[in-house]
Amino acid sequence: MSLAIVRTRASSGLSAPAVTVEVHLSNGLPSFSIVGLPETVVRESRERVRSALLTSGYDFPARRITVNLAPADLPKEGGRFDLPIALGILEASDQIPVRCLNTLECVGELGLGGELRPIQGALVLSRAVSQEDRTLVLPAANVEEALLVSSVRTSCFAIHTPGTIQNVQRHRARYGRRSGSVFGATCTRTGCSRWTPPAAGRPTRMR
Repeated sequence: MSLAIVRTRASSGLSAPAVTVEVHLSNGLPSFSIVGLPETVVRESRERVRSALLTSGYDFPARRITVNLAPADLPKEGGRFDLPIALGILEASDQIPVRCLNTLECVGELGLGGELRPIQGALVLSRAVSQEDRTLVLPAANVEEALLVSSVRTSCFAIHTPGTIQNVQRHRARYGRRSGSVFGATCTRTGCSRWTPPAAGRPTRMR
C-alpha cells in the first residue's frame, strides 16, 4: 500500500479541529515534503520522524514521501503531528498492518530516540474525540489529563513509542473498545488507577 490516512487533531484555542494526515509514497528521487499550511515546527517533524523510526528499528523508505495535512487552509503548529506522520509512513510502507489506524485518532511529539513526548491541550483534545466514535491514542504523559473527560475513559490508550500502536489493536481485537484498558493503568467505566509508564522496549514489527 502506498497511501495511508491517519486522523488527528490540531489545536486552536479551546477547540481541537479534526485533521487528516495523508501519506503517499511514490517512485522517484528520495524526498520528504509536508504540505497543508504547516508552521516551522511541523516542517521540522521530517527530521524527528526520520530519526525516530530508524532508532526504533523500522526502515525509513528511500522513496518520494508526500504528507498532506488536510484541510489545507487550517494552520498546523506544534509537534503533535509527529506521531500520525510516522504511523502513516509505517502503514504506507507495509511495516504495520494495513487499516491498522482506521478507528484511531493519534497525537504526539517524537523524540529522536523514538520516545513520545507530551503535547499541550490534551484535555481539549480528549473532549473533542469523546464526541466521535473513535479511540484516542496519545503520549503516556498526557493520559491523566485526557482522562479528566469522563466520556473518554473507555476509549483512551496511552503509548510509549510508535511501535506500541500495535498493542492497541491487539487489545481492541481481544477485549473490545469498551473494556476501558489503558496501558500501564487499569480503568473501568467510572475511574482509572494511577498511570505508571511502561518500560521502554524495542517494537515488535508485524508484516
